[in-house]
Amino acid sequence: MLLKQRKNWESIKGLKLNRKLTAIILVFVMVPIAILSGVMFYNMEQSTIKENVSYLDSTMARRQDSIHNNIDSINMITQFFLSDETMNRVLISAKNQDSFTTKEWIEIYKNDVAALERLINTNPVLGGARYYAANDNVQEMMPVMYTASRMQRQPWKGYALDGGWVYDYKDNLFSSSDNAPMMALITPINNKKYGFLGAIEAGMKMKTMFPSLYENVPSEISCFVTEDGNVIFGKRSDEKVKRIALNLAAKMEANAKKIENQDIETYYSKEDKSVISGMYIKELSGTLVSVEDISGSLNEVYRQRNAFVMWMILILILLSFVVDGLVRQVLKNFYAVLYTIRQVRKGDLSVRALETGRDDEMGELAHQVNRMLDNIQSLMQQNIDREILAKDSQIKALQNQINAHFIYNVLESIKMMAEMQEEYDISDAITSLGKLLRYSMKWTSELVLVSEELEYIKNYMALINLRFDYDIILSLNLPMSIMNQRVPKMSLQPIIENAIIHGVEEIAEDTTIYIKGVIVGDDCLIEITDNGRGMNDEELDRLKKKISGEIATGGGSGNGIGLKNVQDRLHVAFGMDYGIDVATKEGCYTKVSVKIPMRRVENITNKY
Repeated sequence: MLLKQRKNWESIKGLKLNRKLTAIILVFVMVPIAILSGVMFYNMEQSTIKENVSYLDSTMARRQDSIHNNIDSINMITQFFLSDETMNRVLISAKNQDSFTTKEWIEIYKNDVAALERLINTNPVLGGARYYAANDNVQEMMPVMYTASRMQRQPWKGYALDGGWVYDYKDNLFSSSDNAPMMALITPINNKKYGFLGAIEAGMKMKTMFPSLYENVPSEISCFVTEDGNVIFGKRSDEKVKRIALNLAAKMEANAKKIENQDIETYYSKEDKSVISGMYIKELSGTLVSVEDISGSLNEVYRQRNAFVMWMILILILLSFVVDGLVRQVLKNFYAVLYTIRQVRKGDLSVRALETGRDDEMGELAHQVNRMLDNIQSLMQQNIDREILAKDSQIKALQNQINAHFIYNVLESIKMMAEMQEEYDISDAITSLGKLLRYSMKWTSELVLVSEELEYIKNYMALINLRFDYDIILSLNLPMSIMNQRVPKMSLQPIIENAIIHGVEEIAEDTTIYIKGVIVGDDCLIEITDNGRGMNDEELDRLKKKISGEIATGGGSGNGIGLKNVQDRLHVAFGMDYGIDVATKEGCYTKVSVKIPMRRVENITNKY
């Protein structure tokens, strides 16, 4: 297999350049088109599915409202029949083999029977409501009172004692009754004293309760699944729909026992290419299921997709001939440029490609090859110049080192002259300046001891005090263990300088800067506190944002760039968990805390 793939790859590599370019162009053109068309037709398919799912779901919601209204009508008429005391006395009389007078029968018919009949007629969705006596000892009063013999003709007669919903039966009360399928709520009438008195039939046409079963929608079939698993179809039946309905009804009935308010469930079945919607009706203990076959809509999408693919194939074939011809024309001057490149490979950098103009790609290629050769020669000359410059830099570095020694020697001579003139303050200042310059010029990329940094700060303070008419005292309180820790070079001095410029100078009086060291777990804090003017909350917040980099720092004084640089160097040296923090109180003090990791050192009992 690998050998075959290798041979195929070698055969591709051996193709002429014009064919390779043609293939690459066609791939780059057709692949995006194929991807976009695939996405487009996939979205069309999903949109078709979503539209049908949404439509069927909203349709089922409307059907749910209608069914609940119909059920309420049946329950309401049943309650009216149960609560009619006169009709209940008629049923008790029939049970006891008693009878009413003709006048009493007329009064019952004029009042109670007529009222019940009006109630039935005012609700057009009802198919009727009837009393059935427990025996034949009753005067039949159409359309509400019938004998037990009439009840025995009905297919639901077995429900008379227990009651319940019956579906899809033919009304056999009279031979001329309507043959339309009916459904009804059968309610037994029981009396504690006399027992079973009869039954009430509150009926409705199946078409009224479930119109979707009888609608002539070509792509949709609906059915009703009863509690005992009987599947009732309307005009059309289908075994696939029956299988789907039974599975969905079992699932929704199980869910209804767990969820108090069972909603409508609508989804798309890829296997059946159908949108399926189920509605569990708790009052009926059954499930209405509608299955809409959307294969026609999907097939139309697939047909458009296939037609698009066929057109793309034809366009691809035509495009391959057009592109191949164009590539051949473009490559006419290619080999002239290729000859120049081969000469350069042999070492002849003076050769140049013949430029016939920059009107096409090959002319541009020739021009760029010539520019490349010019650049190569220029870069070679730059490399030579860079080597010369590097040697010059080494010489200048040596001269700088000599200049630093010269400065130290001059400062030492000035110090001796001051001592000779008994100007000891000047001598001490020169000494501090020399130490400060020596520390500054002796640059190292490694960390320095805290004690070395503090020594540098002492020299800095000695020179600073020469500027002012007041004294700035430096108070140190650090354990030897912290003195032996390491920090980035010149990381504490900018904090001292910041304290003097922004805190001490404005009050212009004798003051003290405190440097205190505290060990906290595996870390240590170096706290630098001045008794200067402090800052308000707004200034502190702006300074912290500059230090953290949330807002930019400029190049001027007082913009936090010094503290920002210290923060960045501490992060680089020790990580993001370490750095500086600022606390202040306006008109009182400012404290900058430098947090660094604590390393194990010896001689930690003494203080600096």
